[in-house]
Amino acid sequence: MDLLNYAFMQRALLAAVLVGITAPAVGIYLVQRRQALMGDGIGHVAMTGVGLGFLLSWSPVWMATAVSVLGAVIMELIRWYGRTRGDIALAMLFYGGMAGGVMFINLAPSGSNANLTSYLFGSLSTVSESDVTAICLLAAFVVAVTVGLRRQLFAVSQDEEFARVTGLPVRALNLLTAVTAAVTVTVAMRVVGLLLVSALMVVPVAAAQQLSRSFAATFAIAVAIGVTVTIGGTVTSYYQDVPPGATIVLLTIAAFLALGVLAAPLARRRARALAAAHPGGDPAECTIPATRSPGEEVGV
Repeated sequence: MDLLNYAFMQRALLAAVLVGITAPAVGIYLVQRRQALMGDGIGHVAMTGVGLGFLLSWSPVWMATAVSVLGAVIMELIRWYGRTRGDIALAMLFYGGMAGGVMFINLAPSGSNANLTSYLFGSLSTVSESDVTAICLLAAFVVAVTVGLRRQLFAVSQDEEFARVTGLPVRALNLLTAVTAAVTVTVAMRVVGLLLVSALMVVPVAAAQQLSRSFAATFAIAVAIGVTVTIGGTVTSYYQDVPPGATIVLLTIAAFLALGVLAAPLARRRARALAAAHPGGDPAECTIPATRSPGEEVGV
């Protein structure tokens, strides 16, 4: 493959693999928490960090990480305490983040709307060595949290009250989930883009849930889908000269639709096997549904 002869494509492919791993790894917890669009909101806030990076001549990736982590913490605090006007506060935070990014990058001497576009929708040729270093470090943090604390995070995502009764530090784990989601957004922004990263956090998980009811299997399948579509989208972008972020998201949606077609006969087969095993019929409340929407519960 001639694309591997180019250093920028080597960097882009490495970043794509890391994005494919980290985005679904965090997304599975957000889906269970009914916060599928959290990544989109963090992406808006991260735009301010990108603009500040250009304005202050600092690394846009690290600045976006700092700002998006702060934004994620504020979002979680609003979720705890802002019950009456929380939606208004979140809207101001999201749109203020977007407006701040546009303003700061236009005030920066070396900034332009072209620079901002590469962060909004991804760009293969602009992934630098320093970006790869930052992405590797941030991805290592995301994997360590999502895999090392998977049992605790899953318990909190499923039922906060039960997790609190069992002695888990629910608020600390919720904050950690929010921070990890923020870090994932900045990991993915150079490949997928800030405005499209949420799709890569949610759709692979939704696709995997059509095939599996086990948390571990869903996690593994979602990550496999994420890595496949990010590599496929990056390679397609190189050969066809199309935007990488849009290509990756469209491939992810195509994978969801394809797995949906495959999941239907599998669900019918499971239903027939269940009926054969229990010819008398189970009570309605004990019957396992044949299909599941992305937000429904995933068993351990």
